[in-house]
Amino acid sequence: MRRALLPCCALLLSLAAQAADLNQVVAEKSQLSFVFKEMNVPVEGRFKKFDAQVSLDPAKPESAKARVEVDLASVDAGSSDANDAVKDKPWFNTAAFPKALFVASNIKSLGGGRYEARGPLTIKGVGRDTTATFTIRSDAAGTWIEGGFILPRLQFKIGEGEWSDTDTVADAVQVKFKLLLVTKSKVSNPQGESQ
Repeated sequence: MRRALLPCCALLLSLAAQAADLNQVVAEKSQLSFVFKEMNVPVEGRFKKFDAQVSLDPAKPESAKARVEVDLASVDAGSSDANDAVKDKPWFNTAAFPKALFVASNIKSLGGGRYEARGPLTIKGVGRDTTATFTIRSDAAGTWIEGGFILPRLQFKIGEGEWSDTDTVADAVQVKFKLLLVTKSKVSNPQGESQ
């Protein structure tokens, strides 16, 4: 009986170790995007470079931790003119503040497979407590964390001076993220395509 239990215990321990080791973000399959309204017309954009460090055990999502650092100069706002403009001082001022940072360690379940992550978001030297909601799902590629939050841009001094007029550019910016997590063993040979 004891000999039969040993292989089962070893298998369970191996699976538990794998589950706790979902901390490698597959950058080429992950996305960080945003939508804002200019003259009441939705405008979409994304950040092409960001570094996400996540520690997640799917069996205990509430113990997850995340640190996301965004290269603000990698912004793609739809055109070269728009990209240059949002890097300037009134907007991101990337010369003085090249990075945005979100750190989340307070995770709780909202029920129905939805979760909430809370922590400080810092942009342009301004830090604000921010709450993001997200879902977790797994497939052949790995584990996906997908969600978003509303960014009140004026609280972070994004769009100063004449651009603070919310009739021109709305204050609320919808930030969306989709991260693919895999175990360390899969990083060198990832499989599956982004959904």
